[in-house]
Amino acid sequence: MGCGAVGSLFAANLSLLDDVEVWAFDLAQAHVDAINRDGLRLSGAGDVVGRPRATSDAAALPPCDFGIVATKAMHTEPAIAATANAFADGYVATVQNGLGNEETLAGHVERVIRGTTFPAGKLLEPGHVQWDVKGDTTFGPYDERTALAEVERLADACTRAGMPAKAVADARGPQWRKVIFNASTNPIGALTGLTHGRVCERADLRALVTGLVDEGKAVAAAQGIELDADPEGLIDHAARKDVAYDHKASMLQDVEARRQTEIDYLNGGIVRFGGEYGVPTPLNAAIQALVKGVEASWTQS
Repeated sequence: MGCGAVGSLFAANLSLLDDVEVWAFDLAQAHVDAINRDGLRLSGAGDVVGRPRATSDAAALPPCDFGIVATKAMHTEPAIAATANAFADGYVATVQNGLGNEETLAGHVERVIRGTTFPAGKLLEPGHVQWDVKGDTTFGPYDERTALAEVERLADACTRAGMPAKAVADARGPQWRKVIFNASTNPIGALTGLTHGRVCERADLRALVTGLVDEGKAVAAAQGIELDADPEGLIDHAARKDVAYDHKASMLQDVEARRQTEIDYLNGGIVRFGGEYGVPTPLNAAIQALVKGVEASWTQS
């Protein structure tokens, strides 16, 4: 559901499997029409033409074993509200940015999978997605209603389709590593107009990134969440010329297009959990306020 850049990466690759039938749900009719006419093309880090069935009519979706939600976090509620009937007996996974998506899904479907993915891209035109960055995906049960064996089925299908994935009993560590990574780098790029690598090569901005990371790590630790790796290592790795040096973070893409950003679910999520667990997060609060100010400026006459 939600066939934006990341959703398209999964849909195109999974549709290559002979034993998997893939449907893509998206409200952009031009994108749906292009997929049904010419297939879903990925180019860049991988070159794929998949042929999922696409629709903008949620009622047209058949009963599904699994759903993968890849919308922006602010669109999670309407996306799952429209499509929940297709997953009455299935499982719905989120591979979205930010915090709170699982809770939203659980309000509409019984079995939810917590997911985190690192591949990234951008929509070039209807039916064509530029695949900028490859990476792994981690899935885990959201609560006791989701069987690990079913999570393993989804991870296996993704891996066989060329999207490496693993199933774990507790996916909060990978999730929070990604949240901290995004909250520490994406808004800096959005505020400065710099790509990931150019943010990291400036000592002043890199120090700010580390300050944001430290706050996020403290909030995760207060919840008893053990990160699966240090976000600092991921940030430095992504800044390499051969990885994501020139990648424009999704938040920068949103700002350039004057679209609402996910700041409330990234830095805002860290601030929210910090408040609940008594961990100060002044840098994340300041970054959230600055990006919200940029958004507010678009409505000025």
